[in-house]
Amino acid sequence: MAEEKKSLIKKIRSAGPMRKLMAAYFTELNEAATTGSGKIAWCTSVGPAELLRSFGFLVYFPENHGAVLGSSRLAADLIPAANAIGYSPDICSYLTSDVGSFLNKNTPLTRAFGMETVPKADILVFNTNQCRDVKDWFQFYEREWNVPCVGIDTMRGIGDITSEHLVGLIGQHKALIPILEKVSGQKFDIDRLREVVESSYKCTKGWKNVLRIAEKKPSPITFFDATIHMGPAVVLRGDDRAVQYYDTLVAELEERVTSGEGAVDGEQHRFYWEGMPVWGKLREHAEFFAGKKSCVVASTYCNSWIFEGLGAEDPFEGMARAYTELFIVRSESFKEKYLEGMVRDYDISGIIYHDAKTCPNNSNNRYGLPLRFTEKSGVPHVVINGDLNDLRLYSEEQAKTQFEALMEQIND
Repeated sequence: MAEEKKSLIKKIRSAGPMRKLMAAYFTELNEAATTGSGKIAWCTSVGPAELLRSFGFLVYFPENHGAVLGSSRLAADLIPAANAIGYSPDICSYLTSDVGSFLNKNTPLTRAFGMETVPKADILVFNTNQCRDVKDWFQFYEREWNVPCVGIDTMRGIGDITSEHLVGLIGQHKALIPILEKVSGQKFDIDRLREVVESSYKCTKGWKNVLRIAEKKPSPITFFDATIHMGPAVVLRGDDRAVQYYDTLVAELEERVTSGEGAVDGEQHRFYWEGMPVWGKLREHAEFFAGKKSCVVASTYCNSWIFEGLGAEDPFEGMARAYTELFIVRSESFKEKYLEGMVRDYDISGIIYHDAKTCPNNSNNRYGLPLRFTEKSGVPHVVINGDLNDLRLYSEEQAKTQFEALMEQIND
């Protein structure tokens, strides 16, 4: 038998505590769902989680489930079930794989955490800052379970965030309070909201420290590592356990910096990933770049969970600002300036744009940005075609050819 090839991916010790933390989170959800011991709110991943936690809801994020469906490579087998009931193969594959999972009663949460199915929601709360698909996604479960579906409609193409933007968004947040009181059985408590927002803000600062440490040379962490370790920032912000976890992770990464140990041995090139991950190919991508002595050090995607707006004195303004500052809802000129800063801060050699077939809102290559930015900055780029979940839309050979072409441009 041929000897198995040794992995080039360096393990992060903190992955162990993170797995325990995530298991505890899902165990709590499952217990509440199966025993009725607590109320569950579904929330989009960049939605008003702090407001929900302030009412005592356990908060579940279906996009996290979508990512798990992608990384477990179940998505392509489940999407056809959603297509069969009228959901287009061209819409968000998080949505279609999750709906297909529900219809087929097949979820990786069973094997990982002993959950028979996703936890039933008592209320569904969305924010359309990512895309309109999240609203349609939640409305599927609204019809299935006959539970309230409410949310926030965020503007798009925003340049500077003005007081007019914030007034409208703050109003939408406050308009959720009466129904959250009714479903939770609890009165709104502004002091409790302040506590939760403060915890989220501390989590944000910890997560930012994790990502910013990749500015060091060699970088102690890769984008592929970050997509895994962002889990607590997504599902447990507002919970002090996430704050404690990032303190642990930062300490480990600082050890690597002190010892001069990089996530990629012999780091030569430093790349930026723009767009969604290809969840089912994270390991292959990490191995490929490590084998080329190249480190993907930063991304727009992982930085989407840095919510510095939460530091505002008024918690409602903090939430409104934080969930409107993210890259995905901003203008093209803002995005260009943002990329300028990232290229400078991380000393980026080249940019990889992922054109995710079913995620147009998070594919920022479709309106000329890559070419404009390369002409302005001199930083070369490539565009790979694929998808976040549906691997039928991805070609391993074509993607590797594009990656190698970018490396050749840099070496010339």
